[in-house]
Amino acid sequence: MEMFTLIVALIATAVVIVAVITLRTGQVRALDMAHKMSKTQAELTGRLTQMGEAQINAQAQVNLTLEQRLDAVTKRIGDGLNSHTEKTGKSMGDLHERLAVIDAAQKNLTDLSQQVVGLQDILSNKQARGAFGEVQLNDLVSSILPPSAYQFQATLSNGKRVDCLLNLPNPPGSISVDAKFPLESYRALNDAENDTAIVQASRSFSADIKKHVEAIASKYIIPGETAESALMFLPSESIFTELHTNFQNVVEDSWRRRVMIVSPTSLMAILNTVRAVLKDANMREQAGFIQTEVTNLLGDIERMDKRVGNLARHFSNVQDDIKAIQTSSKKVSTRGNRIEEMQFVEETSSNPPEPGIGTAKLVPLPRGKEKAKLPGP
Repeated sequence: MEMFTLIVALIATAVVIVAVITLRTGQVRALDMAHKMSKTQAELTGRLTQMGEAQINAQAQVNLTLEQRLDAVTKRIGDGLNSHTEKTGKSMGDLHERLAVIDAAQKNLTDLSQQVVGLQDILSNKQARGAFGEVQLNDLVSSILPPSAYQFQATLSNGKRVDCLLNLPNPPGSISVDAKFPLESYRALNDAENDTAIVQASRSFSADIKKHVEAIASKYIIPGETAESALMFLPSESIFTELHTNFQNVVEDSWRRRVMIVSPTSLMAILNTVRAVLKDANMREQAGFIQTEVTNLLGDIERMDKRVGNLARHFSNVQDDIKAIQTSSKKVSTRGNRIEEMQFVEETSSNPPEPGIGTAKLVPLPRGKEKAKLPGP
C-alpha cells in the first residue's frame, strides 16, 4: 500500500513537474510570441511613421511643385496679357493715327470737291472762264519775263485791247497774245456717243477755233505796230492736244493767218526764247559801253601788273637784306661760341719780379682741361 502510494505520489509529482514544465514552456513561448509581436508592432509603427513622413514630404513636394507651376503659369499669363495689352494699345494708337490721316484726307477731299465745284462754276461762265485764262497767262508771263518786256490789257492804235503784248525790238516787233477757252464745243466733243454727234461736235469745235483765229488776226496784227504774227493761248493742254491731233486743218489755217496756237507748255518755251532775244538785244545796245569798260579794264590790269612787278622787286630786296642779316647773325654766334669755349688763368714769370710791379698775366686755356694752380703769395 505504501508502495502504491509512493508510486502514485511519484506519478503525481511527475505529472506536476511535466505540467509545470509544460506551463513554463508555454509561458516562454507566449513571452517570445509577445516579444515578437511587440517587435513586429514596433517595426510596423516605424514603417507607418516613415510612410507618413514620406507621404508628408511627398505632399509638400507636390504642393511646392504645384505652387511653382502655378506661379510660372500665372507669370506667363501675366506676361501674355501685358504683351497683348501693349500690342493692343499700339494697334489702337496706330488706328487712331490712321483715322486722323483718313479724316485729314477726307477733309482735303471735301475741300478739293468744293474747289472742283468752284472751278466748274468758273468754267461754266464765259466771262469767268476768260478771266481764268487771263490769270494763267498773267502768271506765266510775269514769272518768266521782266516787267519791262510785257503789258497786260494793252490798247492798240485801232482801239482794240489785247490780253498781253510782248514788247520786242524790231524785228519782229511786239507780239500780241490773246487767251481763248473753247470749252463748250470741247465738252460736246468729249460727250458725243455716236458718229452723228461726234461729227456735229467736231464741226462746232473747228468753227469755234477758226472764229477765234480770225478775230485775233483781224484785231491784234497791225502792220508797222505789231509783229507779223500773234499768239492764241489755250489754257488747257487737253484742248491743245485734241486740236493738234484730230484737227490739223484748223492748225494749218491758223498758220496761214499767222496766228500760232499755244498751250501753257509751248507758251513757256516761247517766253524763254523771248527772254533770250531781249537779253541779246540788250547786249547789242550795251556793246559800246561794254567795249569801253573792257578797254578800261585792260588798262587797270596793265597798271596792276606794273604794281605787282614793283612789289615783287621790293620783296626781292627785302629777301636779300634778310639773308645778309642772317649771315651777320651767324658770324656773331660763331664768335660768341669761340669766346665761350675759352678760360683764362694767371701765368707767373720765371724772372724775379720787380718791386711794385706784378708779373702775372691771363692765358687762355682750352675748355675741358684742368686749370693751372695759381702760385701762393
